[in-house]
Amino acid sequence: MSENQNLLAEQRRALILDEVRRRGGVRVNELTRKLGVSDMTVRRDLDALARQGVLEKVHGGAVPVVEASTHEPGFEAKSGLELTAKEDIARAAAELVVPGSAIALSGGTTTFALAHRLVDVPDLTVVTNSVRVADVFHVAQRTSGPRQGAATVVLTGGVRTPSDSLVGPVADQAIAALHFDLLFLGVHGISVEAGLSTPNLAEAETNRRLVQSARRVVVVADHTKWGTVGLSSFAALAQVDTLVTDAGLPGEARAEISEHLRRLVVAGEPDEGADD
Repeated sequence: MSENQNLLAEQRRALILDEVRRRGGVRVNELTRKLGVSDMTVRRDLDALARQGVLEKVHGGAVPVVEASTHEPGFEAKSGLELTAKEDIARAAAELVVPGSAIALSGGTTTFALAHRLVDVPDLTVVTNSVRVADVFHVAQRTSGPRQGAATVVLTGGVRTPSDSLVGPVADQAIAALHFDLLFLGVHGISVEAGLSTPNLAEAETNRRLVQSARRVVVVADHTKWGTVGLSSFAALAQVDTLVTDAGLPGEARAEISEHLRRLVVAGEPDEGADD
């Protein structure tokens, strides 16, 4: 399968998932007409999405999976979702980083995508509790060899979660002793009522420490995270300086977010909240 076909499949599955979540269920024949593809192609897409655990196949179609607030998907399960959106968000978020600054990246697949965009930004100090994020910088330095301006990476200790984040007292203590200019925070869910939330109680506490140690907090989250609520809230929207999201975020959600956040950046669109 070519790269273009992979991209088309990814976009098609994102549309299917949005349709399932928006309508509460769809039928195969409806999707074939809407997408202009064969019955077999739709069924393969539904099989792939069902394997990722984001929808449930039923006779003749699919319905959304209703997740418990304690459900925490693993890194691999999440990494296959909203790939284009995450790349767009990573590209926009990387523009907020100033060479020579101290930044922190939390765990998550969107911060993982962002890390790939930051390996060539000179003289960064990167604090992270994500094994995956730290490995991005490690592999880049190992591949290119020693170079001037390569990032200094500080990986906290801690207990590993299903999303490959390090959490717990060891991580919390390490983070509490540090101060960084900018925090890029991936989230399980974001809403007006619950703020930022996660299904993992220990991760919630570690994220609180990250927020407390940052001069500015930037949440990087695709549009599917809006309205999702995990078991434990760890920050209110008032504590967030900027949300970087993708163009899939509906207009009504944008208006609601703009009432509560200082700055909303929609990847690929003009940034009306940019500083003068």
